[in-house]
Amino acid sequence: MAAKDRMAVLSAMMEQSIIPVFYHPDVELCINVIQACANAGAKCVEFTNRGDFAAQVFLDVTRHFAKADPSVIMGVGSIVDAPTAGLFIANGAKFVVGPLLNADVAKVCNRRGIPYSPGCGSATEIGDAQELGSEIVKVFPGSSVGGPDFVKSVMGPMPWSRIMPTGGVEPTEESLRKWFGAGIVACGIGSNMITKKLLDAKDYKGIEDNVRKTVELAASIKAELAAK
Repeated sequence: MAAKDRMAVLSAMMEQSIIPVFYHPDVELCINVIQACANAGAKCVEFTNRGDFAAQVFLDVTRHFAKADPSVIMGVGSIVDAPTAGLFIANGAKFVVGPLLNADVAKVCNRRGIPYSPGCGSATEIGDAQELGSEIVKVFPGSSVGGPDFVKSVMGPMPWSRIMPTGGVEPTEESLRKWFGAGIVACGIGSNMITKKLLDAKDYKGIEDNVRKTVELAASIKAELAAK
């Protein structure tokens, strides 16, 4: 897993199933939160490009884990253009996620062997993303484009699709059962799991417990569905 090549990263994302989505401008806090996620079994983390100098924060965090815990797989989210994708890839991103589909981002990622999960809200966009080489397609915003029913409808005529919704996925059995039952391979969860209350309190043990519970719940649901 040391090289973190494209196929290994994709396999890790699907096996983990729950991708923590997180941003904070403080490097030390980021390191603690991401380590908590990794300790809980969520080693693939999506750091969102949401603030000033986010690329520098990402670089500092990625450099830390390259030495402290190389099993952590740092991905970047909220990427909407190719130059920004290239910057984060140069800074160590092992997967790229966006709120929209951009062909130039796909080309940069494909050139470097980096998985790209663009945000899609229709069957046409999902098909376009697959044509551009996206193995795992993000559905965004998950709840607004139709939720699990949308996924189920897409999987009918396009059963080869690997879908990862973000937005509207909650770390509860009811929510996860609906989404995974519809056919998703993974999902991104942000503030519903890494809550503002826990962040403000710097309660990293609480974050670890939340993430572990959610990862284990998803694994249990997937195993149950696979047995049917």
